[in-house]
Amino acid sequence: MCSLCGILGCDDHWTNAIARPGVYSRNHDTQSRRAEESRRIKAANAVLSFRRLKLDVWQGRSYVVASPTGGSSVFEALSHLWPEAEALAGREFDPLDENLMSWMEEQR
Repeated sequence: MCSLCGILGCDDHWTNAIARPGVYSRNHDTQSRRAEESRRIKAANAVLSFRRLKLDVWQGRSYVVASPTGGSSVFEALSHLWPEAEALAGREFDPLDENLMSWMEEQR
């Protein structure tokens, strides 16, 4: 599917807290939701930088992950991040990879 079709068909992912009647959410207003999104992007970028990738919001509605060589991928929900990042990096992101964990500790 092209990026435009993916954007036009985008629905909110269940992890995106939005105000709904009868549903508790600590992110009940736009400012809280944007702050939460910023925290998620910051955390993801900390891991993605291990493979020299970067995540950003695209058009305020979707996400783009980019490589240092100019490759990029647009997707609709953060749940799609890791498969897209692995495809761009050409290898998997294993959260238990000892090299990744050591590198993350060094970055602190």
